[in-house]
Amino acid sequence: MIETHLSLFRQTAKLGLIKTVHDLFPDDSLRIVYSIRNGVFCKLADSLLSEREVKLINLRLGEWVKRNNPVVLKGKSNGYYHYDVDGFIIKTSYPAGCLPAETAPFVVVPFLGGLIINFVTDADVQKELILPQKLATTYFKSRWWLSNLGISVVDDINKYIKDGHGTELIGIAEALQEKEISDIADSILAQKRAVRIVLISGPSSSGKTTFARRLSTQLRVNGMRPFPLSLDDYFVNRPDTPLDIDGNYNFESPYALDLPLIQQHIAQLINGETIQIPSFDFVTGMRGTKTKPMKLGASDIVVIEGIHALNPILLPNITRNIAFRIYVSALFNLNIDSLNRIPTTEVRMIRRLVRDEQFRGITPEETFARWTSVRRGEDANIFPYQEECDVMFNSSLMYEMNALRYFAEKAFAKIPPNSPHRLAQERLLNLLSFFEPMETDKVPFNSILKEFIGGSVYF
Repeated sequence: MIETHLSLFRQTAKLGLIKTVHDLFPDDSLRIVYSIRNGVFCKLADSLLSEREVKLINLRLGEWVKRNNPVVLKGKSNGYYHYDVDGFIIKTSYPAGCLPAETAPFVVVPFLGGLIINFVTDADVQKELILPQKLATTYFKSRWWLSNLGISVVDDINKYIKDGHGTELIGIAEALQEKEISDIADSILAQKRAVRIVLISGPSSSGKTTFARRLSTQLRVNGMRPFPLSLDDYFVNRPDTPLDIDGNYNFESPYALDLPLIQQHIAQLINGETIQIPSFDFVTGMRGTKTKPMKLGASDIVVIEGIHALNPILLPNITRNIAFRIYVSALFNLNIDSLNRIPTTEVRMIRRLVRDEQFRGITPEETFARWTSVRRGEDANIFPYQEECDVMFNSSLMYEMNALRYFAEKAFAKIPPNSPHRLAQERLLNLLSFFEPMETDKVPFNSILKEFIGGSVYF
């Protein structure tokens, strides 16, 4: 998929949107809030937008594109590109194209008192935009927490750290997550008689594994006995793995799993039967001969974590009330300023780069090279089903970019000057430069962040 923030001419559309809103509502200002699949949710700072006003914005923005007055780059300083858009100076953290007529196709639609500028491809034109209500609710709750703390932009976090309150910040952020995990466990307990399976899905580097462990702890506190069932044990043998469009093994495909065996085993567990869990040898790419018995008792619950956990193809015949579905993602909520958001994909990429370099023997260059395939798999197999969940969990931590900065810069230093990924390196280093670095020795041993920087009690 094409990342919204990396397309020059999607950035051009953003500049045009800022200018259009400024012209239509000179006494208010635009807030670019968060991304939604191939679009971005925006709103006014001080008022709600009606459907009529959103239609007018869509019309005027289209007219701006047709006029095709060139956007002029005035220079770059302090991490920002400065553009002259019809005499109005706008600064942005990502570069834009210069000709509005070459802007990527888009449509502006009303959403929650604001708007979504949705970038459509030819294949998407006829598809109805599925408005992500649960995603929006999760973002809103996280922003509500931040606003209660007087935090809205990156500089607010930096001030905490510069004033010597970094440990307090860590404590608050971790307590908020622990409370939410506890609340999810309570929701599962309330449905104890029906729920036998917890399904946890989310994109790469969202912290699914640590979340699953912490949720299991809270379920134990509630008197339940969670048993993990790893989808990794159900991979088909390497020769039977489907191939991607480049002819490589597609481990992101649901058909890389032995779906019939998974479905058989889940049905047997629910019926009180004993199953033999297989084992998979990732070195040989073949299923091992050893198995592990598993049977559910009256208070037992299966916890399944994996990228396909919410995909209906995994358990097509399961009764809805038997499973509790959770979607986990690092929905980073802090913006650099009102007009410059920090894309969630960038945060996840930095998490993955740090973890790969430190613990998986994978260089930053290799991580960059694999990212397109990873994102393609997410777009096909994860994001279409995120709204199927019963609850969403935001695994981002308000201080994590400050904490990751040292580790990321250390990893990036190993990229050679002639690397084809040099531009990506420079882009992420520019993003990290907005964050005041902080010490990480006070990060709790069970923090989701520890999954990436090391020192986790779970690994």
